[in-house]
Amino acid sequence: MYTGQYPLGYAGRMTKLDKGPQGLRRGRGARERIVSAAQQLFRDQGINSTGIDQLCAVAGVSKRTLYQHFTGKDELIAECLRRFDPNILPEVFDSTDLTPRERLLAAFDVHAPLCPFIAAAVEIPDPGHSARLYARDYKKAFAARLTDTAREAGVANPEQLGEQLALLLDGASARSRVLNTETLATAAAIAAVLVDKALPTTAVPRGAGETGRVTDATTSSAEVDAERGW
Repeated sequence: MYTGQYPLGYAGRMTKLDKGPQGLRRGRGARERIVSAAQQLFRDQGINSTGIDQLCAVAGVSKRTLYQHFTGKDELIAECLRRFDPNILPEVFDSTDLTPRERLLAAFDVHAPLCPFIAAAVEIPDPGHSARLYARDYKKAFAARLTDTAREAGVANPEQLGEQLALLLDGASARSRVLNTETLATAAAIAAVLVDKALPTTAVPRGAGETGRVTDATTSSAEVDAERGW
């Protein structure tokens, strides 16, 4: 459920220095390099395995510079999450080129590492931690986007479908990490069944199947006809 990759902006160290606020010398774009380095390291090796010394080394800044921009690692984690997908998949949910049904299914057409919000919630036990609060709010907002789109599609119980699709996406993300394999294609097929069963009959596109089953290249016409009683 998710927009793709972490924004990796970091492309290497920048050595030229500028003067920052109050005449303090610091690396040009130091804050952005710190955030980019954190996004990269948190994704590749996890939050708890990433230390301040390593963050500073990858970002090419001193600890003093890091603490001038962030009060500590906790604030940096929250900032990384805040930037990940602030508008909740606008390229999907705000698209005017897709029908509501297509938007619901397009949310599954992504290829991303483990959802960073799930990862943060797993690694940070404190439910009051700012990163955990961002994760909670994001997941609620994402489900709300799905619910609003389901309502626009004419689904009788949009809240239920929104929660089902959100759960399916999160489950696929976690299962992909555990099994080290791609599971979103399977999740997308299940989502199509859920969506088409929830839609009014007139809104189900031709070819989706009156039973809501999504057919593929391995499904014979005889099997489909048998299901339909033809």
